[in-house]
Amino acid sequence: MAEPLRWADHAGWLLDPAADGWLPGEGIADTTAADWQALLDLVVERGWERRFLVGCFETALPRAEEVLTWPRGGAARPVLSVRPGPGVGAVFRFGGAERIDLDVDVAQLRDQEGLDVLCGFLAAVGRRLGRSVPTYAAGTGPFLGYDRAADQVLVR
Repeated sequence: MAEPLRWADHAGWLLDPAADGWLPGEGIADTTAADWQALLDLVVERGWERRFLVGCFETALPRAEEVLTWPRGGAARPVLSVRPGPGVGAVFRFGGAERIDLDVDVAQLRDQEGLDVLCGFLAAVGRRLGRSVPTYAAGTGPFLGYDRAADQVLVR
């Protein structure tokens, strides 16, 4: 098992002023409504700050099966905004049961504590779903994500 990621080794690309502060996820493919519900349960269990938005309206977090049966398209695509800790935010977009779309906000990431929160968040999601969770830096930079086989967050 490799050592945890160190802020000093990765701050340069995580804080790249040319980047927009987001690590877009490729998405977690081949998921089901049960995977979505497992994710929602994780967010609630961990007590992560969250906002469930439909268009510009905030509402209570429903069950995954309910959200996934809503009509697709239009401006009111449901999103779940999660803040697992200081400097780290994530947005999950409900497009369909078969894929969990994820973008990670690192614009406020400033230190080792924030990087540890980010790594813990990606690992918690990956472990709960039993899948790797990739994210990518802007352009052709390295990507960071939870690797299921290694059971840790890696930069490649």
